[in-house]
Amino acid sequence: MDCSSDESSELSETDIDDYAEKSYADLKAGKFVARLGSDRFRCPFCPGKKKQDYRYNELLQHAVGVGASNRAAKVKANHQALAKLLKVDHADAAATLLPRQAIALSNPPKPVQDLEVFVWPWMGILANVPAEQTQGGGAILMKRLADFKPVQVTAVYGANGYAGYVIVLFTKDWIGFKNALAFQNYFKSQRLGKLEWEETKQHVKYVFGWLAKEEDYKSDGPVGRFLSANGELKTVSELEQEMSSKTDNLIANLTQQISAKSKYLQELECKCNQMNISLQKVMEESDLLHKRYNEEMRNMQSAAREHTQRVFQETEKLRKQLAEKESSIERRSKELNEQVAQTDMERRKLEEERKKNADQNDSLNMARIEQQKADQRALRLLEKHKKEKEDALNKILQLERQVDEKQKLELDIEQLKGKLEVVKHMEGEGVDVKKRSEELTAELNERIEDMEHLEALNQTLVVKERMTNDEIQDAKKELITGLADLLGPRSNIGIKRMGELDEKPFVLSCKQRYGEDAEMKAAEFVSLWQEHLKDPNWHPFKIVTTGSTTEQIINDNDEKLVGLKKQLGEEVYKAVTTALLEINEYNASGSYVVSELWNNKENRKASITEAIQHVLKQWKAQKRRR
Repeated sequence: MDCSSDESSELSETDIDDYAEKSYADLKAGKFVARLGSDRFRCPFCPGKKKQDYRYNELLQHAVGVGASNRAAKVKANHQALAKLLKVDHADAAATLLPRQAIALSNPPKPVQDLEVFVWPWMGILANVPAEQTQGGGAILMKRLADFKPVQVTAVYGANGYAGYVIVLFTKDWIGFKNALAFQNYFKSQRLGKLEWEETKQHVKYVFGWLAKEEDYKSDGPVGRFLSANGELKTVSELEQEMSSKTDNLIANLTQQISAKSKYLQELECKCNQMNISLQKVMEESDLLHKRYNEEMRNMQSAAREHTQRVFQETEKLRKQLAEKESSIERRSKELNEQVAQTDMERRKLEEERKKNADQNDSLNMARIEQQKADQRALRLLEKHKKEKEDALNKILQLERQVDEKQKLELDIEQLKGKLEVVKHMEGEGVDVKKRSEELTAELNERIEDMEHLEALNQTLVVKERMTNDEIQDAKKELITGLADLLGPRSNIGIKRMGELDEKPFVLSCKQRYGEDAEMKAAEFVSLWQEHLKDPNWHPFKIVTTGSTTEQIINDNDEKLVGLKKQLGEEVYKAVTTALLEINEYNASGSYVVSELWNNKENRKASITEAIQHVLKQWKAQKRRR
């Protein structure tokens, strides 16, 4: 991550020194904090940098490197001021790099008498130690003496075997000397020191202890021989001078190393400046190459415009031919429509004739029905009259004559009524209906045959159009497969995978929410939502009707989409809805990603003609370069 200083306002190279002095004054005044502790620092001009905890040498190297880089003038000036602050005002932090042993050596504990001679490395003597306590490497003794932090314990053997003494070895530094004195003072406080041992010797069962000194070193016994073989006599003053000399040598060596490092750093700065000069030259050469490239591109664009003009002229000619063919097809279509209209008129006339014949047939049927009804009524009336005759046999003869006349009159009336009804239903029968029906039926059959011929011709055209469309789709698939490696995302015509999720919004959203695990989380979310898009059972759309037009739009209340927007934000939501709309438009039934020719410049679907013209243009341009 780059430094997040204000790089927008530029300074000239001549103003860098003045601005660096101003930044140095702000650093000294405490406006910017660079030191966090005795040996911990931070860069106040790079707050966005991931690393915020530096040691002295690391921050100095960072400040010098940025100050000599090819960054913006303000950034260089700020880091030059920081380097000056570290060298001038915080040079004491370099001393913290010295080893802690060197610091410890400068504060030795003071002995009781500076002329007292001790055995070095510091050793303690244990007397009257039982032999069983020396077994196993003296583990029992090491445990009992743990408070004095001994390095090891060694049993002393003489000519006759174990001599009853144990030598306790301490560390060689002043901390070991302090532990050795504590060891001696402990036994002295218990009245088990060297004097008590010399008085009692081996007449008691206690263990005695003291610090090994000159008289022990020079004694003739096995203890003296062990001490002279494994140590030497030194006073505290001599040892202090010796350690002080070693410390001075160590400091001198470290100072020399720091000077060498500083010299090496200066050499690196010089090399860096030289590299910057070289880089500037390279940039100038690159600018010159860019100018040449732009000139060549202008020439190529001019040639491309001429080629495009020729293509437009050819296209215009083809368009005119196509217009003529379209007008011819329209004329033919009008003729066919007129023939269809005539056929429809003849069909309607025939239907009307059929309907009229049907109505006449219905009238005849009604007349027959009415005649049957009249006959039935007459029969019923005859039966009634017959019954009346039988009833009237006993009447007088005068009444019989009157009844017969009445019956005859009623029969005549009913027959007249029936004939009248038949005459009413037979009106308009002067036309020869059967002959007219046969003529209309023959003409209708002829029109039906013409209509069937037109339908067969139309079906043939539909089949040919479908075959041509299939061939075009196959050619389009082959073109997409062959151009997948040739057409890139920066070219005007490319291949776009419709329904594939854009990963950038997922990565940006996860960086804001998950930190270091952002890329892994983004990959998990992309994989999860790509599976959701493939799920045919998930269809988050709703139908909206506008006037007479209906369309499908995204359902904003879908539970998954609402949860996605709440979890990862608006941009991720837009990426998912865009992929949903693409799948619904290009492959609604399959719910999987489909490759499509795409015009990247105009952000729309590209035609096969556009793709072929683009490839020919690139091929001709490469041919001219060769």
